[in-house]
Amino acid sequence: MDIIFIEALNIETTIGVYAWERQIRQHVILDLELGADARKVYETGELRYGVDYMAVSTRLREFVGGQSCELVETLAERIAELLRTEFSIGWLRLRVSKPGAVPGARAVGVLIERGVRG
Repeated sequence: MDIIFIEALNIETTIGVYAWERQIRQHVILDLELGADARKVYETGELRYGVDYMAVSTRLREFVGGQSCELVETLAERIAELLRTEFSIGWLRLRVSKPGAVPGARAVGVLIERGVRG
């Protein structure tokens, strides 16, 4: 299996459990690893046989930007489901970080892995 990655995708969304957080937009940072068999892409040079990271990034910006979640865990699950469904990703590792959420910490968040790594 090959791993396509997207690192530090910064997206504004509505996220947080506190009332004031529900009134503003905040940044979340996504780090993704997407399992794929990229041999056909390498052999043919045709993107249609692989994971189009521009299409994935564009869709995530649209999707995450339109979400309203209290928890980063909820957001992570929704993202994983979208990627597995819309892009036929069999395995993924996703880190969702919320910068500045806790004083003294660069970020807080969750790291999830879904699917079967082949």
